[in-house]
Amino acid sequence: MPSPYFPTCFLFLRHPTTVQFLKFGIVGLVGFIVDTAFLYSGIEALGLGHIAAGFFAFPFAVTITWIGNRLFTFRDHAHESLAKQWTKFATVCAVGIVFNRGTYTLMVSLIPLVYAYPVLGLLGGTATGMFFNFFASKKLVFR
Repeated sequence: MPSPYFPTCFLFLRHPTTVQFLKFGIVGLVGFIVDTAFLYSGIEALGLGHIAAGFFAFPFAVTITWIGNRLFTFRDHAHESLAKQWTKFATVCAVGIVFNRGTYTLMVSLIPLVYAYPVLGLLGGTATGMFFNFFASKKLVFR
């Protein structure tokens, strides 16, 4: 019998993969904040162009999300050495960069509003890359 406090239409929220995906999203939000901070630092402090600043910020976001996913999202999984696991995660993200930074680059290049507010492009790129990165990380990095 379903709980009156947890309607049956939300039972999918109890599925382990759904829980992991939501945790991955929380970690991704932290990564997005780091990504945004380094993007604007690249543009404003280092004088990089919008696209170069997007690529400059990426490794910082990758590292913070790897730490968060290792300690929070997939903490119950067996862990390899730090260097080996970070390398695997970075490799997955390097493939995911096609989705993430590809979307960002297109948006910044084609939409004047996004050029004026590059964080909008980051948001679009993050959303696009999130699904690929989650499933690839689950299958290849945090097994």
